[in-house]
Amino acid sequence: MITSSSNPRVKQVVQWQASARERHSTGVFVTEGFKLFQEAPAECLKEVYISREILDREPVSSRIWEKLEQTGYETVSAEVFRKMSDTQTPQGILCVAGQPVYRLEQLLQAPCPLLTVLEDIQDPGNLGTIFRTGEGAGVTGIIMSRGTVDLFNPKTIRATMGSIFRVPFIYAEELREAIGSMRAAGIRVYAAHLAGEKYYDQFDYKTAAAFLIGNEGRGLRQETAEAADEYLKIPMEGRVESLNAGVAAALLTYEARRQRRQQA
Repeated sequence: MITSSSNPRVKQVVQWQASARERHSTGVFVTEGFKLFQEAPAECLKEVYISREILDREPVSSRIWEKLEQTGYETVSAEVFRKMSDTQTPQGILCVAGQPVYRLEQLLQAPCPLLTVLEDIQDPGNLGTIFRTGEGAGVTGIIMSRGTVDLFNPKTIRATMGSIFRVPFIYAEELREAIGSMRAAGIRVYAAHLAGEKYYDQFDYKTAAAFLIGNEGRGLRQETAEAADEYLKIPMEGRVESLNAGVAAALLTYEARRQRRQQA
């Protein structure tokens, strides 16, 4: 059992929690909680830490024990676990996982792609929500600009609720080039934009489609929006000018899901 906060492994986990550069240089990220432990494929988990306090205080299910025997684990004192944790009320289990790696070609070659394309999303909760709702709507991949918040931020990881392990994604070096590749692959690209003349439910998404969602404050850059095939808009009442990026992404992808379900 690890009982010292100065243990090199503990210090490394703390660095991974705090630093995107540290995470990316080593190709790992940190997840917390029993749900994410269960959601993560065992082969992705490199290290697992459990608080001795949790083992002493609460019964652990047989399902959890089976996976722990598969992955291996290290117990740590309650004080050390609090040092390692990024949450105010730690659940008592923390994992170091390898970062999934995908290529743009993989996303473009999915059967009847349904893609969400994000430009400079800044809120970790928004990004995590987009992954979670995207999985629910049947999105086949998510493409992000380099200016988008780090997907492996601990807050983002928690917000995905495990979808990070199942939804393919990439960060595109040049978003407009990626959009060009989508269009060349026969994917129709729709930009959520105030200049849209038709509402989002007036388009046909039963074939390959991608939705462009812009930054929470400024929306899509004009040059990015101009790379799309079509502009669309979401109807607004009252004095509201725009919706939360996660909500907008959910509306668009679930409309595509509705149309595709009716077609099936």
